Amino acid sequence: MTAPKITVVGLGSGDPDQLTLGVWRRLQKAERVFVRTAQHPAMNLLHESDIAYTSFDALYEQHESFPDVYKAIAEALIAEAVSAGSAAPDSIIYAVPGHPMVAERTVQLLREQCPGTGVGLQIIGGESFLDQAFVSLGFDPIEGFALLDASELQSFQIQPQLHTLIGQVYDAFTASDVKLALMERYPDDFEVIVGHSLGVKGEQRILRVPLYELDRTPGYGNLSLIWVPRTDDPALRNRSFERLHEIVSILRSPEGCPWDREQTHQSIRKNFIEELYESLEAIDNDDPDAMQEEFGDVILQVMLHSQMEEETGAFSVYDVIQSLNEKLIFRHPHVFGDQSAADSQEALGNWEQMKAEEKRRKGENRESALDGIPPDLPALMKAYKLQKKAAKVGFDWDELEPVLSKIEEELAELREAIAGKDQEEQAAELGDLLFAVVNASRFIHADPEEALTRTNKKFRSRFAYIEEQLRISGKKFDQTDLTEMDRWWEEAKRQS
Repeated sequence: MTAPKITVVGLGSGDPDQLTLGVWRRLQKAERVFVRTAQHPAMNLLHESDIAYTSFDALYEQHESFPDVYKAIAEALIAEAVSAGSAAPDSIIYAVPGHPMVAERTVQLLREQCPGTGVGLQIIGGESFLDQAFVSLGFDPIEGFALLDASELQSFQIQPQLHTLIGQVYDAFTASDVKLALMERYPDDFEVIVGHSLGVKGEQRILRVPLYELDRTPGYGNLSLIWVPRTDDPALRNRSFERLHEIVSILRSPEGCPWDREQTHQSIRKNFIEELYESLEAIDNDDPDAMQEEFGDVILQVMLHSQMEEETGAFSVYDVIQSLNEKLIFRHPHVFGDQSAADSQEALGNWEQMKAEEKRRKGENRESALDGIPPDLPALMKAYKLQKKAAKVGFDWDELEPVLSKIEEELAELREAIAGKDQEEQAAELGDLLFAVVNASRFIHADPEEALTRTNKKFRSRFAYIEEQLRISGKKFDQTDLTEMDRWWEEAKRQS
């Protein structure tokens, strides 16, 4: 007993003369012909030969998205094949534009679903729109080539060193989405090529337009595509992560920079810290240009340290990225999993829960509740983290008032130490006072590092006002006194 079968054939890229002889014979002999769309030049040949067909064009009006349309087409074809049964196993012909295995989602759905329904599937190729694109646009795909779907185009898919063909550009709205994605990688005036009905006599049009005009070009339809020629423009290459990895590896190579080649983790360790603080300064100054530069310097430190490990075979920067991606996904189950988070506090709770689970899986059993704080953190930040960890296990006051009393107690002890003139004791009591003040910061939900940073900035601004007033008065610091400077300080306070 023969199973029912669907035979998929390709109608070619557009010109009826490009229809293969084998496909044409199948169409002539078929009992029933279905076509995904009647909006194709080859349909004229079927009309002239009185070959009846059923089009699925109506489904495009009935469904809100292309995926829904394609799903409905596949389901309808399988239902027709099952209905025809084994009595007419070769009766169903499904004709699609171009080649069935090139940018034809309905065929992929049939490949996935037919085995489970007992319906056989045969695919007979035809000329795809790629064949005509190579001829009409005049480039060789062996130079490096990518075929992308306009409806799902993402900027990360685009590689300027490859010829890029973007299909499924049905209308100006789709072209607009393509333009926005391309502008992430190319300058606004980069020249791209729009092709309409390539290979179809009397209908083919090839237009060269700057990228910013891509969606202002008329004529988009079922047979439209966009070609972005490959380029070795250094400015475009320099926008890629791969180029950065290449540059750092060259710098560390025998043919690279002697200084970079000599560096070790320890020799540039301090550079990492310096670049981080310079980035923080750019953030505090709300200076986008400085942020762009300083963030790059931080990334360079990551690249250099990763490159050192890559040279030993331990790991590469791509392993670093993989680990980070996996961590972010694992610790955000409310985004990438089945948990939920109503607000930021619940999200933070999920993060901490998954972080603990992560460490459990790694077998990291810490002996102390205070473990896990980097030893080289600035003291103010470390005090804050120590207190937060202690609070999680219940070692904490329930309210702010006892914390403020503790500050007063530590201040009194500092006064006593100062009166006693023992510098070691004075330093110890000062540390206790600062630690108590940090504790108060937790209760009022103020990060002590950020609070002190703001105060430092405020002090610098007000002191600069004093210096400006001295300059205006033609004085130097040794020509004024604390009373005058305090008056200017108060003026600065009123102005800020």
